[in-house]
Amino acid sequence: MSQPELKPRTAAGAVFHRCALQVNPASYATTFRGTEPTADTACHAKAIVAKAEQLEISVLAITNHNSADDVGAFQDAARGRHVTIFPGFEISSSDGVHVLCIYPAETPPEQLARYLGDLGIQKTSPSSDLSSHPLKDVLAKVKAHGGITIAAHAASDKGLFKVLEGQVRVNAWRDANLLAIQLPRSTDDLPRNLRRIVSGEDPEYRRNRSAADGPEVAVINAKDVVNPEDLEDPGATVAIKMSKPSIEGFRQAFLDPGSRIRLNSDTPPPDHAELVSVEWQGGFLNGTVVSFHPNLNVAIGGRGAGKSTIVESIRYALALAPVGDAARKAHEGIVRHVLRPGTKVVLWLRARHPTTMEYRIERTVSNPPVIREDNGKVSTLAPRDIVPDIEVYGQHEISEIAASPDKLVRLLDRFVPHTQSEAERKATLRRDLVRARQSIVANAADLDQIVTELDSLPGLEETLERYKAARLDDKLRERTLFLREERVVRAVEERVRSIRDCLDALRSETPIDRTFLSSDAIGELPSKALLAMANQPLERLDEHIRKMVQELRRALDAAEAAVADIRRKWKSRKKEAHDRYEAVLREIGKTAVVAQEYIEIQRQIERLAPLKDKQRVLEMEKKEQMTHRQLLCLEWEDLKAKELRNLNKAAALVNQKLQDKVRVNVVAAADRTPLTDLLQDEVGGRLAETKRKLEANPELSLRAFVEACNKGASALVEQYSIPPAQAKTLADLSLNTKMQIEELELGAQLTVELNTARTGASPSWQDLEGLSKGQKATAILLLIMLEPEAPLVIDQPEDDLDNRFISEGVVPMLRNAKSRRQFVMATHNANIPVLGDAELIVGLTPTGESRDGRATIAPGHMGSIDEQSVRELVEEILEGGRRAFETRRSKYGF
Repeated sequence: MSQPELKPRTAAGAVFHRCALQVNPASYATTFRGTEPTADTACHAKAIVAKAEQLEISVLAITNHNSADDVGAFQDAARGRHVTIFPGFEISSSDGVHVLCIYPAETPPEQLARYLGDLGIQKTSPSSDLSSHPLKDVLAKVKAHGGITIAAHAASDKGLFKVLEGQVRVNAWRDANLLAIQLPRSTDDLPRNLRRIVSGEDPEYRRNRSAADGPEVAVINAKDVVNPEDLEDPGATVAIKMSKPSIEGFRQAFLDPGSRIRLNSDTPPPDHAELVSVEWQGGFLNGTVVSFHPNLNVAIGGRGAGKSTIVESIRYALALAPVGDAARKAHEGIVRHVLRPGTKVVLWLRARHPTTMEYRIERTVSNPPVIREDNGKVSTLAPRDIVPDIEVYGQHEISEIAASPDKLVRLLDRFVPHTQSEAERKATLRRDLVRARQSIVANAADLDQIVTELDSLPGLEETLERYKAARLDDKLRERTLFLREERVVRAVEERVRSIRDCLDALRSETPIDRTFLSSDAIGELPSKALLAMANQPLERLDEHIRKMVQELRRALDAAEAAVADIRRKWKSRKKEAHDRYEAVLREIGKTAVVAQEYIEIQRQIERLAPLKDKQRVLEMEKKEQMTHRQLLCLEWEDLKAKELRNLNKAAALVNQKLQDKVRVNVVAAADRTPLTDLLQDEVGGRLAETKRKLEANPELSLRAFVEACNKGASALVEQYSIPPAQAKTLADLSLNTKMQIEELELGAQLTVELNTARTGASPSWQDLEGLSKGQKATAILLLIMLEPEAPLVIDQPEDDLDNRFISEGVVPMLRNAKSRRQFVMATHNANIPVLGDAELIVGLTPTGESRDGRATIAPGHMGSIDEQSVRELVEEILEGGRRAFETRRSKYGF
């Protein structure tokens, strides 16, 4: 039997590469700083590359002034190392602006020399000569060469902001070919006037093209690296997200800095839980492996390519139940007909709380999931124990949620902090309420039975008095006294028997279980020596109980023997009395029948008389039980009120986070279904008008409703406008039903409003009921996407959304949240992977139908948009792909 793979697959897609983009050769020290080089060209290059690898810098751009002569030394030094060398140079435009020019890694030296010549540098050796072309032409020419440019040390001497002034500077800044500037630190350190330019706040400098977020022009950190130690300076490097280091990767990052550039001064986002990879053994995706990116993953492909299969496979492996009925049927259909029995889905999860752990979840269709830790050991955890808040939504499932008030509340409840102790207390309180009600109902039944029986006592006592008038009591006195003695003997036996029951219960508790104090149980605990000392008092207690049980058993045996002897002797006396009684009956002759009736009445009175005492005891117990239950009810109401307050706090948090997009409001006790269903079950008949009145009451209190029922029909009519006939029925509800009403939980409901105004316009809030299907789904999706950490998996959200809201609402949230939360989406809509700047795009290609065919992922169809094969796939497959690309013409080169 083969062992499971113990490590997940490596993540694919765009990842951050640490880049030093202004590295100089050994000759730079002599030419521009007037110092002797510390090593020759080759040794210097090797030292720089070795230091870069040590610091996990994976990209070096060699940018000597007006020369690319020593690039080859760095390329030789980087062979066999995890460092990519990009050739280039730094030049000064004719207007004095310094520019870094970087070219594809495979560009030969002679081609770089020709590029320098084209840029007006006639002497291609290290120098400070100016180009014969202004900045505008330099930017355009380098782009035409297939390279990228960066305005070097833009806020320092010989930088763009220092060299240029007035309209010339404005025109340079707004040049479409200016994609990046170099700053020593973050934009926060710039003077206010320059900070306003970079951030896009200065209207005079505002560009026609604006990045989706972040600065209008990419800001990077770089500095002249002359010695290996210079690489340690935070200002020398910048993190750039790319599928693999390439000029196109740089260009994509410069066009989308908010998503793809991270300065060393930026605070990295916290680690979050993530799906690491999924693979299939059998079924439609047999042999396929998808390694996920921690941020935004998008599966694309034609109809029947397997996009939904990826989503539902993840759901199946995690054993997550679909939210809606239609979603459940769709999920079951894919499992049965596409995954098919016998197929195994293997899902790797990485949890971050309480510590980073990787888990392998294996689930074969028709079997429950098996979870293994990364060492192969089978875990007792359930999938939801690993990442509790992970969510998976299938096609149209979001629309189902929008149509279900209780499911909407669940979305808000995700933002309420829940503790295990609170959940346990709520469950315990529910049980205590039920038990208290059952005890009260049982007590009431016993009381009713006693009252019914005692109803006959006055008549029996009156009849007995008439018999006494006939003086039968004198002749039959001994008989009646023996009846009372019989009750005394039984009472003695019952007392001894109850002590025997207590002894048996005590014996069942011994010997005291001390396995929880064994060395195996506490061996790893820091206070194990102290805890182990608890064995001694328990052992002594065990011995005392054992001795006490023995003594009690002997005492009980003796008592039972003595009581049995008393009964024997008493029965002998009773027999003698019975003989005398028979003699009396013979003596009185015809009145014998009357005498027997007298004795029977006496027997009944003797049986009923103790019930008065029992009635008093039960009434006291009932009072105590009602008091106890009242306290439970108060705690129950407090608990529900606290949960409502927490929901309102969550609503305030959501409204703050979704400001100007979605707002929510909690309506307390809005779900009246539990009450109306209970009344229908318990009362039956026609209650339609009662249900309408209760559902329409905005401030319905269950306790107040029960109090009205107790007051009578008139109170129900007055307070709730319930029809008199139905009010009388409710007033006659049983005690059990009234208490059940008090135990109900009328769930809160959520009102949701969506701002349907276009970006920048005054808000136009529309209630969920008045929205289109797509608008409803948009509002719900924005709520779903707010969860801060757990992965979110959605199948084709655009099927339920208005297209405008995808680009104006969903995509900005995706871009903002994807560094803190993993998203996995299957889609036909180009806006999600393109405008959302997906770190990983997975293109699926189907062969045959889903029942008999299969799907594959070509090697070039898994990556980011900075790879040409992936860009072409996106344009070819996605609905509206060309239009989405056109909106970002400068980025995608059409």
